[in-house]
This record gives sequence, C-alpha cells and structure tokens, in this order.
Amino acid sequence: MAIDIKGAQRRHLRPQPAGLDVLGREVAARMDARLDYMRIDPALVLDAGSGRGDDLPRLAARYERALVVGLDASPVVSALSTSARRGFLEQLRRWRPAAVRGAPGMAPGVVRVQGDFNRLPLGDASVDLVWANLALPWSGDPVQTFLQWHRVLKPGGLLMFSTWGPDTLRELRAAFESAGESRRVHPFVDMHDLGDMMVGAGLADPVMDMERISLTYRDVAGLVADLRAGRHTNARLDRPRGLLTPRRWRQVRATLEVAREAVPVGDGVEDRLSFTFELVQGHAWKAAPKVAADGRSIIRFMSSRPGAGEAR
Repeated sequence: MAIDIKGAQRRHLRPQPAGLDVLGREVAARMDARLDYMRIDPALVLDAGSGRGDDLPRLAARYERALVVGLDASPVVSALSTSARRGFLEQLRRWRPAAVRGAPGMAPGVVRVQGDFNRLPLGDASVDLVWANLALPWSGDPVQTFLQWHRVLKPGGLLMFSTWGPDTLRELRAAFESAGESRRVHPFVDMHDLGDMMVGAGLADPVMDMERISLTYRDVAGLVADLRAGRHTNARLDRPRGLLTPRRWRQVRATLEVAREAVPVGDGVEDRLSFTFELVQGHAWKAAPKVAADGRSIIRFMSSRPGAGEAR
C-alpha cells in the first residue's frame, strides 16, 4: 500500500497536538520489558522512525555506553549544526563491522538525524540494535524495510519492532464503511505476512506475538484526540482528501453509538465506546554469514575439548 510520505512529514511540522502519546508510550514500555531477556551490549542503537524522539531517553538509559541514533523522515530537532550533521551522516555511511566506542565524534549519547528507514544512511553491518516502535505502518513497502534493517545490522544484531495488526480500529473501520467511506482508516499488515517478510529478508529466529487491547472512550472525540496526539493517523496515499459531509459523519457516529457498553470506571460504571487495537510485536536476529565476500563458504567448527572455544 502506498504511503503519503510528504503528507506525513507535513503533519510532523505542525504544532504538537495537546496530550500524551498514550498508545506509543504503552507500546514502548512493553517493548522495553522484552529487552530484559535479550543478551546484548550494543555500541550503536538505531531508533528507526523515531518521530518526536520519545523513546530515545529510554534507550539511552538502558544502554549507557551506546550511541543512540534517532532517525525519522520528518525534519527533527537536532543538537548538531547542519555541517556537523552532514559529517555525522557521512561517518554513518562509511561504518563497517567495527566497534563504535572511541571513534571520533561517536561518543555515547543521543543524536537525532533526518532520514528514510527504507533507505538508511548507514553502512552495512554497522548497527547492534534496530528498535522500531510503531514505525512499520508508515512503510509503503515492508519487504524493503526489513531488507534495509537486515543490511545495517551486524551479525548477531537484534531487530525489535512493534506495529498494528489488521483488527486495529475495526469498529471505526466498520462504521466508516457503513457510511460508504472505505478508505478513512489506515490498513495494517497481518502478523503472519510480516513473519514471512522477515524470513525472506534474511532475518533469523523470528519471534512474533499478538495481543488485542481494548480502549474505551466516552465519545469518538476522545479516541480522535489520542490518535492525533501520537500522530497515529491515516497516511495511505489513496485516502479521501476532503472532510466527511455532516450527514455521513452523523451516520458514522450513529453506528458507533449502537455498540456502547457498560464498563467499570473507578468506583462506578459508565456507558462507553470500545475500540480494538491489535498489537503485534516481533524480534529477530541477523545470523552470521554462510558465504564470505569473495564467495567462499564459511564453515565453523566447535572443538570438543573442554573449555575450548570456536575454531574458524
């Protein structure tokens, strides 16, 4: 599905909507908890599709010795001057499998740069951890995205991502479709298809899981406010560009109102609207290459002697 990248960039240039990105913060916390079980000590962490950079402090606090790069297609606030940013990107492009620590200008910390995660301005095998929190919905070509993430990962590097599944906002989608507006809600890729794409891109040992989260609101305006605060909005290129007519908007709301249900709120019960979010999380590793750059096969032998390491 084609994504309106320029339109998405324009949205990120607008004044920040009021409110917290509730969805993005909740998903980030769940992703972060999964890192507790990953044995990695990254030198370079890439936050692909970092948006406003909300996840960067979390990653920097977890990996204090790492350089954390927040990359997003929209113009971002950066501590680097234009000339320094160009020089930094040039270093990223030239990186090859090597430790980052101690490299000139590559001290631990956080740097934000502008770039497309489908055409990453980083060298091959230069990243230890690719973190992508709800970035995939903005990719018009997830296959190409996974290929890029695989390319920049070092052997043994980890990809960790989250995205929304097809059941996300199914209630809102059905209400729009009943009003003859079938392209008003962003479409999402099925978890099993994403798994196949990861394997096809060369990523190893993929692990995928899905859970459905139900959020309730007093009215549709509350949902819309949360979506706008996190910029979780429709970016499909074929979306209708005009506003809904008042008649169709009333029809959408009437369809949703039928589904109101009593839910516990505090010490009481309220009639609320319920909306589904299908959260998909996945991770995979970049396996060691089986073929060298010159075409020779790589064969690894494990010694049977106690305490002996791997012989190559």
